[in-house]
Amino acid sequence: MNARLLLALALTLLCSAVAEPLKFSFGSRVAPAGASAVVADAVFASGRAFGFEPGATLTANADGVTSTTPFYFTATVPAEGNYRVTIMFPGGTDATVKAELRRLMVEHVTVPAGQTTIRTFIVNTRTPKIAAVGDIKAGVVKLKAPRESVQEAWAWDDALTLEFNGIHPAVSAIAIEPVNVPTVFLIGDSTVCDQSKEPFNSWGQMLPRWFKPDLAIANHAESGETYRDSIGRRRLDKMLSVMKPGDWMLMQFGHNDQKQIAAGIGGPFTTYKAEIKVHVDAVRAHGGTPIIVSPMERRNFDEHGKIKLSLADYAEASRQAAKELGVAFIDLNAMSIPFYEALEAHGPEFSRRAFAGQDNTHHQNYGSYELSKCIVQSIRELKLPLAKFIVDDFNDIDPAHPDAVEKFAVPASPNFTNIRPLGDEAPVVPTK
Repeated sequence: MNARLLLALALTLLCSAVAEPLKFSFGSRVAPAGASAVVADAVFASGRAFGFEPGATLTANADGVTSTTPFYFTATVPAEGNYRVTIMFPGGTDATVKAELRRLMVEHVTVPAGQTTIRTFIVNTRTPKIAAVGDIKAGVVKLKAPRESVQEAWAWDDALTLEFNGIHPAVSAIAIEPVNVPTVFLIGDSTVCDQSKEPFNSWGQMLPRWFKPDLAIANHAESGETYRDSIGRRRLDKMLSVMKPGDWMLMQFGHNDQKQIAAGIGGPFTTYKAEIKVHVDAVRAHGGTPIIVSPMERRNFDEHGKIKLSLADYAEASRQAAKELGVAFIDLNAMSIPFYEALEAHGPEFSRRAFAGQDNTHHQNYGSYELSKCIVQSIRELKLPLAKFIVDDFNDIDPAHPDAVEKFAVPASPNFTNIRPLGDEAPVVPTK
């Protein structure tokens, strides 16, 4: 079967069961019926429904478009929600795919010359608008400007953006179709949220990598925030307004909640636990299942290479709240300690391989990748219903024996910043 017929068949089969799918055919070939042709110089701009983000350097041929540098493709979608994205890669591809703000979707796909490969995943899109649903009043999420309105605009617009990265990124065809699948909502701070630029990254951005294309990850976390901010900025309301029975919420705060102690307005065993309960009760009232995650430790060692605990009270408060409320509990705090110590055992400062430059709170890609695996490992060990969605190639992790740094190969995204995420310690300029 020739490449054009194969492409047409793939796009038809992938979208036949869904109303009004978006189908794109890349390169110099004639696009199959029902698919939009995307040429190498198609730039996404105001008024255009799809195209490559400015700066792409692409070559088109009969198999698709290719590049030797990362590029972004954006398509406007009709409404916020979950979309199944199916990509056909041409022969010669050696690529990693991220979505929206650097959410890892496809890790290192390689395609032999003369062949094609198809990968499928789920991307969640959203806007700030909050619809009136039940006890939720209409309104908008109180976004932080300019952080969310400018740097993180891709996370809140009416389009879906894909980043093609790696040694030889390429694409033949893309199908984007709305789907009704269970959603895992994430709420938390800068160690959970979608960081827009390197070197900062979070476990929430890596989490989609570990789930089959039958489940969506919707990351509503934001830098510098607390459980109280989740309520005050209406992030909780936003999630509840779109939550369906059978959905989940992973909740991890603590780093910024410590500021309430200094301000004399709360603490881990009082306001922190009370605000956890507000979230748990609200999620349950809307048919969802909450999971409490304790905050990971900071990078702070004593003279023996052991972590000095700084978030133990918040980890314990999380544990107590989970037990009192009958909620599943993932102790990321406990797992982060042997992880950091195992790295530091390789030599002084070696643990910085998990962190963003000189920052001792925020992680880079390797660190967040390993922490995301700790989350998934816990889901499996706790035998939560979510475990059935874990991808088949997930390998168990022992935090005391993490994956080798030298073998980590998720490529960095193109954009870099010296601006540290909003948080709880003095800004430190990261090193490239």
